[in-house]
Amino acid sequence: MKHTLEKLIRTMVEKKGSDLHININTPPQIRVDGTLRSVTDTPLTAEETKLLCSENLNPDQISKLEQEKEIDLSFSVPGVTRIRANIFWSMGSMAGAFRAIPYEIPLPEQLCIPESIIQLINKPRGLVLVTGQTGSGKSTTLASLLETINQTRHDHIITIEDPIEYIYEQKKSTINQREVNSDTLSFNRALKYILRQDPDVVLIGEMRDLETIQSAITIAETGHLVFATLHTNTAVQTINRIIDVFPPHQQSQVRTQLSFILEAVISQQLLPCIGGGRTLALELMLPTSGIRNLIREGKTHQIFAELQMGQQSTQMVTMDQSLASLVKSSKIDKEEAFRRCTDPFEFKNLLRP
Repeated sequence: MKHTLEKLIRTMVEKKGSDLHININTPPQIRVDGTLRSVTDTPLTAEETKLLCSENLNPDQISKLEQEKEIDLSFSVPGVTRIRANIFWSMGSMAGAFRAIPYEIPLPEQLCIPESIIQLINKPRGLVLVTGQTGSGKSTTLASLLETINQTRHDHIITIEDPIEYIYEQKKSTINQREVNSDTLSFNRALKYILRQDPDVVLIGEMRDLETIQSAITIAETGHLVFATLHTNTAVQTINRIIDVFPPHQQSQVRTQLSFILEAVISQQLLPCIGGGRTLALELMLPTSGIRNLIREGKTHQIFAELQMGQQSTQMVTMDQSLASLVKSSKIDKEEAFRRCTDPFEFKNLLRP
């Protein structure tokens, strides 16, 4: 076999790719600026994909993969990058997706994160949600915010991740990173005992079910700053997703709880730049008293209009406004922005001089 996984990962990093895909009957592919490109012209055989995907697996991980047919893990290629991987079976053959996680955590200024989002780290308590599809940069945004806390405050930070992505070097803060399956049996079990571990700031890698969401709300209610992610695309969709997870008889109570503890919803996308690279487009909702009232009353469909009011003072922005701004500044292609916008009619109006 010509390839090794390490060589392919090195190639991905050299070409500034974000992901490596291993699959039968196709060449190894890397994602550069959002587009998949073949590394070679030679398709991989089933035996080659198995060897590549299992190259970094220990016996326990191989056993788990055989039993459960998929596995999440992370590992390091020394001097090159960290990798978050998902290895799975596809039509009887092994396949894998490998994402590059830089060793160095970028600061918010490097990611063009606005000051209104950076200031969220100064909240004494509450729930901050970063949402978006897979590959939208949620983990990087959160890591950047936590690293800023790490460099500036004497806090105790606990992260619960599946798997651990960015690794923090302890600076002013004390940091405990816990990986599901390695350091704890599950998100739910880790969150059950987290209040006894005296945290100031908690990162929940993904609010994936009712129990995890319920725990996040409780931790925020008890005076802690909680950061978490969801796979939703807008602020309104995020709030609805959280409430709809609960049974109907609990939804009124959850709306009330959420209206008090929610501090921000950041919904983001990564888009290819004109000339190469990628840039961040984001929607930011910072709950005003009006938005909190709409959440309590179950009138989430009116939140979008509230989000657009008084933006100069609130610093809030919609996704379509963010995309229009990037088009006007010639950072992204107009057609790509149209493809990613939430309301094409409104987006057209935003592009008018």
